[in-house]
Amino acid sequence: MQVAVIGAGAIGAWVIEGLRRDGLAPAAVILRTRDMSDVPVARSVAGLPAGITHLVDCAGHSGLAAHGPDALAAGIDVVTLSLGALADAGLAAALAEAAEAGGARLHLASGAIGALDALRAGAAGGLQAVRYTGTKPPMGWAGSPAEEVLDLTALTAPAVHFEGSARAAALRYPKNANVAAAVALAGMGFDQTRARLVADPGAAGNLHEIEAEGAFGRFRFEITGSALPGNPRSSALAAMSALAEVRRLRAVVST
Repeated sequence: MQVAVIGAGAIGAWVIEGLRRDGLAPAAVILRTRDMSDVPVARSVAGLPAGITHLVDCAGHSGLAAHGPDALAAGIDVVTLSLGALADAGLAAALAEAAEAGGARLHLASGAIGALDALRAGAAGGLQAVRYTGTKPPMGWAGSPAEEVLDLTALTAPAVHFEGSARAAALRYPKNANVAAAVALAGMGFDQTRARLVADPGAAGNLHEIEAEGAFGRFRFEITGSALPGNPRSSALAAMSALAEVRRLRAVVST
């Protein structure tokens, strides 16, 4: 396995260090402008060293859109955290076509949520309903469309600022709704999965909840996630899930 990474922000930097600890020091990092002193930098897939087998996308929706199709078409497997980008049907189709042409695969890291294995298993038997609720402190929604609906600085009680399909959530909140997309892709799809986004001044962190019903029965899962040190807007579990997916792909026996 020869690994490269897209992006070196908070999540990308954590993944790069994790890969080094695992003996998989990245052969290169794709960055738009700046260079790095300790890792070769490429501006595009075409500039990557020969022999790259896996590309880990830590650069958000724009990074996946810019480099994912080229990597897949070149036969490089892509691991991505940008699941919300797949709500764009055109991009999803382009990625699938590129993977088919290159004989590669797009691997979806679980991101900031858990229980997706149970959701996938339930989907195999048939699901009746899947609901995702994402709750953050008010300023966790700063810079998002929540500001068009709520005065985030004046909230004294929990307030819903979005309710609709997971597709609409992912398209409207590209920096905030990757979890809704992960739930949708594991279960009933973007259009049948319901999403609800909440600003709560009493929230101690970012709370993610899944409720599902189907032939298997029903379950409810919730997790309160911590941020990466030094970056309150980046999920620690999301970064960890990217490294965990690389480990799974490398393992002789995988779960």
